[in-house]
Amino acid sequence: MQDSLQIVTAPAPRHAERQALVDVTTAGAGSLTDGRMLVAEKQVVIVRHGLTTWNEQRRIQGASDESVLTAFGERQAVRCRDALSRVPFDSCFSSPIRRAARFADIMWEGRDAPLVRTDSLKEAYLGWLQGMRQEDAAAQHETTFRQWRENPAAFGIGDRYPVDEVFAEAKNAWQQVLDAPGSIHLIVTHKSILRALLCVALGLPPTAFRAVDVHNGGICNFRVNRRGEPMLVNLNLTSHMHTDGVFY
Repeated sequence: MQDSLQIVTAPAPRHAERQALVDVTTAGAGSLTDGRMLVAEKQVVIVRHGLTTWNEQRRIQGASDESVLTAFGERQAVRCRDALSRVPFDSCFSSPIRRAARFADIMWEGRDAPLVRTDSLKEAYLGWLQGMRQEDAAAQHETTFRQWRENPAAFGIGDRYPVDEVFAEAKNAWQQVLDAPGSIHLIVTHKSILRALLCVALGLPPTAFRAVDVHNGGICNFRVNRRGEPMLVNLNLTSHMHTDGVFY
């Protein structure tokens, strides 16, 4: 149905049999607040930053701060800003890493509400793989690279386990956003932490990390009822990247 593809800025009408809390939004994933009641229902829109220099060079980015948005990536930010221009956001949360921070700055131009940088939205730390070209990593560190690509939940680099780390940070980020004043919030971040945000909200384990994907500039939309139970409304919206005059 057409309405299900639109980002809403007010609670949808209740089904006749569901006149109290938004039971229809319960996706079975449990509560993001461990059952603590929120003051109000929430809408959370999550955007992956645009194309970067290291995306173009097929380099592994991870938590490195060296990769920056390309001119095309900045234009993608403008298209995201325009597509969401009718949504009255109460706040924006972004990764402090330059490529995401710049994307958020462009998207937030003209708004007076708070823009918050939070380490909970940083990208996964990938150690010495960061900066390597994909093909070089595959050739020079075949076993390590294959594990990251094929079994990321078990992947470790040094004494760190990136997927476990981003899942823990995703839980922190959800808590921070849901505790923020207001009811409509924007998140701008990176691919791996975004995957973790989606999995945590949907009740999926780290082994499902690569079961979801979002393109550069892709938009996801959640509604969270007062019990903290999330429902995914839209995943990876990209029409605004290809067609002018698209509003969500």
